[in-house]
Amino acid sequence: MDPKEIEAKLLAALPLEACYVKGEGSHFQVIAVSDMFEDMSRVKKQQTIYAPLMEEIAANTIHALSIKAFTPQQWQKEKIFNQPS
Repeated sequence: MDPKEIEAKLLAALPLEACYVKGEGSHFQVIAVSDMFEDMSRVKKQQTIYAPLMEEIAANTIHALSIKAFTPQQWQKEKIFNQPS
């Protein structure tokens, strides 16, 4: 699966302000930015990102997913350290 496909799927399913996916094979890193993460626990944020990708995870198309979820305010502070390459 291509990182752009994962990005498109997440952007279509969730109200994200920004989404960055990198990786290859079946291992990917996701950075998602949205106001909806404001009061969510870390686990709830991960479940929210996993949900639209369950089919690919079940089929083992996506084997490992590293997730960082930020609110837009957090992203303003964090993006210097988490620049997508």
